[in-house]
Amino acid sequence: MDPFLSLLHSFSLSLSDNELSSLKFLCRGKIGKRKLESVRSGGELFSILLEQQLIASDKVSFLEELLENIKREDLVSQLKQFVEEGEVNAPDDQPDVHEKPIEVICENVGREWKMLMRKLGISEVKMDRIVAANPFNLQEQVVQSLREWQKWKGKDAKVTDLIKALRGCNMNLVADRVEQ
Repeated sequence: MDPFLSLLHSFSLSLSDNELSSLKFLCRGKIGKRKLESVRSGGELFSILLEQQLIASDKVSFLEELLENIKREDLVSQLKQFVEEGEVNAPDDQPDVHEKPIEVICENVGREWKMLMRKLGISEVKMDRIVAANPFNLQEQVVQSLREWQKWKGKDAKVTDLIKALRGCNMNLVADRVEQ
């Protein structure tokens, strides 16, 4: 999945109706009135801006200006971070930061892995699929479920969340090992 589109999608979800109206107003000089009237979400507006090549993963100044105008400094800083980290060229699967915690969890969680996954918000259906795909390999079930959590959370997959979930399941020894 394109990281820039993911970023735009998350921006879209965080926009209020008033902010969307403000963005549409600010785009009046660039986008026709009829097109703007049909826009009902941030995603639709961003799609038009992408089509008209007003924004792109390597062309974010107009988007930054729009977000500054509606006083969404939080989104401006996310956009700047996106540009600085060079996310445009980054691979989709970036488990490297989490490899060590995953290894520690897999070695120490055992049969209680489903309780941990529930704390992390993984659905029963996903866990059942993972078990069905790896019926006799407990460690692989844990690895795949953690990878599923990572994919689902994306950039929000934090080691601190893993530690918090482990502690919530009274797996304090494992949490301590992950912290180390």
